[in-house]
Amino acid sequence: MQYSPLEIAGHSLLPIVQGGMGVGVSAHRLAGAVARENAVGTIASVDLRHHHPDLLEQTEDCHDRERLDQANRIALDREIQAARAHAEGRGLIAVNVMKAVRDHASLVRQACESGADAIVMGAGLPVDLPEMTADHPRTALIPILSESRGVAVVLKKWMKKGRMASAVVIEHPAYAGGHLGASRLDDVRHERFGFARVLEECRALFDELGLGRDAPKLVLAGGVGSHADVRHWLANGADGIQVGTAFAVTEEGDAHENFKRVLIDADTDALKEFVSVAGLPARAVGTPWLVRYLRQETTLQSRTKADPRRCSQRLDCLSQCGLRDGLAKFGQFCIDLKLAAALRGEVDKGLFFRGATKLPFGKAIRPVRELIDHLLHGTEPAAA
Repeated sequence: MQYSPLEIAGHSLLPIVQGGMGVGVSAHRLAGAVARENAVGTIASVDLRHHHPDLLEQTEDCHDRERLDQANRIALDREIQAARAHAEGRGLIAVNVMKAVRDHASLVRQACESGADAIVMGAGLPVDLPEMTADHPRTALIPILSESRGVAVVLKKWMKKGRMASAVVIEHPAYAGGHLGASRLDDVRHERFGFARVLEECRALFDELGLGRDAPKLVLAGGVGSHADVRHWLANGADGIQVGTAFAVTEEGDAHENFKRVLIDADTDALKEFVSVAGLPARAVGTPWLVRYLRQETTLQSRTKADPRRCSQRLDCLSQCGLRDGLAKFGQFCIDLKLAAALRGEVDKGLFFRGATKLPFGKAIRPVRELIDHLLHGTEPAAA
């Protein structure tokens, strides 16, 4: 089957987007490898100093927020430059910045200054992203949303500011990994998130707004993990497909090999859904740590108290944090420590986010090129 190219910011790309995964799971190796195949590679911007021993050493036991932020901006710049070099001028290098992260505005500015082709933003409505990128009008802006109502809010506000999204990632909360685009756990499977419905409603919205050929491309994320799924949705209204977990476990994935094995070996029927420290529903592998935490969650929530000393290294990574701010309905653990432990492959300590889709190569770890060929053409690796 021949697919129409995904046209973003003057780039004519394969209709495959690699999702941003932090802390450090999608850094320069993975994003650069995906872009080199002429697809969209995405660097997750949060706490990238964990990939740089010199920056980790400089910030060890550091309680100076500005020093920590500066170290992460330096790391982000390094990762973007390395990804661009690895891509050899092909594809598109995007940077994912979570709206819920306290330092999101400066991370966006750093990504633009460092030459990122696109800014992808989720974990909140990115209504002020045009202001953050005002000095970089050629940088593509891509919000992550889950329903047409959110798309309408963002696009209408952006239009008043003279900016339009190049694409919109439509992420289904019932299948995606990590933080999910629903306000409550009970809502993640609501019918309003169904891809067919959201695609139809978004096309109607674009007509209502008179966008014509300037309408954003629609990229589906969550639950699209096979060649059959990709073929179906690209033939039924989607312009592209975003994939996360399957890219995380490729040979070029930036996390430790133990991290990849945890995701590969996880039973998708036994993934855990919970409320994260940012107050958002989330989905992860039921590792021993997560099972213990969920068993104690009610007790921990009953003992909440606002205390900045509970914050890891006083990093204050989130605008709102259940642990630091004493928010009883939010998660009660340090997400930065847990995701950094997962990046290092520490199974007994880490939080391993994972989507609810079976992996296309089973327990095999294969290169990025083979994964993209499989998703688009159904090609099976000879050795798999």
